[in-house]
Amino acid sequence: MSSKETGRSTRRAAALRYRPEKDAAPRLTAKGSGAIAEKIIALAREHGIPIQEDPALIQVLAGLDLNQEIPPTVYLVVAEILAFVYSLSRKDISGSGGPR
Repeated sequence: MSSKETGRSTRRAAALRYRPEKDAAPRLTAKGSGAIAEKIIALAREHGIPIQEDPALIQVLAGLDLNQEIPPTVYLVVAEILAFVYSLSRKDISGSGGPR
C-alpha cells in the first residue's frame, strides 16, 4: 500500500466495512496516506483486523468518498479478501460462527 510522492515512498491505507444484512456492497470507512495511513493500520492491528496489501486496490479505494460503496469493478478482488478474512475468523458469510 504505497505510492511514490516527491521521491519517497508514502504509505497509503483504506478500511472497508461489509454488513450483508445492511449493505449491498462493502463500503469505504477510512482512507488516508502518511500518518493517517499509519493510524488506520495501527488500529487494524490493535483490533485484530487482517491487513491486505494491494497497491492497485488502494488506488481505486483512494478515489472513493467515505461511506461510498465499492464500485463493481473491484467486487472480485474485495470478495477474495473478504473470503480470506472470513476463513481466518472461521465464520461463514451468514455469521453463524460455525467452522468452514
